[in-house]
Amino acid sequence: MDELPQFINVLKGDLSLVGPRPLLEEEARYLDRRQRRRFRMRPGITGIWQVSGRSNTTAEERIKMDIDYVENWAFWTDFVILLKTIPAVFFAKGAK
Repeated sequence: MDELPQFINVLKGDLSLVGPRPLLEEEARYLDRRQRRRFRMRPGITGIWQVSGRSNTTAEERIKMDIDYVENWAFWTDFVILLKTIPAVFFAKGAK
């Protein structure tokens, strides 16, 4: 239910359903040039690291996953991530 306002942002075009998760401003300041590639896509409500361990991953691993996602984007990848998001949310897999 707490993600409902995010769907409004999807409809407005500020977010997409799948994409790199938005970073806090202070986190974004410390990204190097390569890591800034994650900003080539609109941020998403869910993304690759949400279905790949979430809080069981390091910040560096999450940024790498986001960069790999951006550089290798495919419709089917988004579809698979959306499907994997459902059990990740309901079973809190990888969440602390």
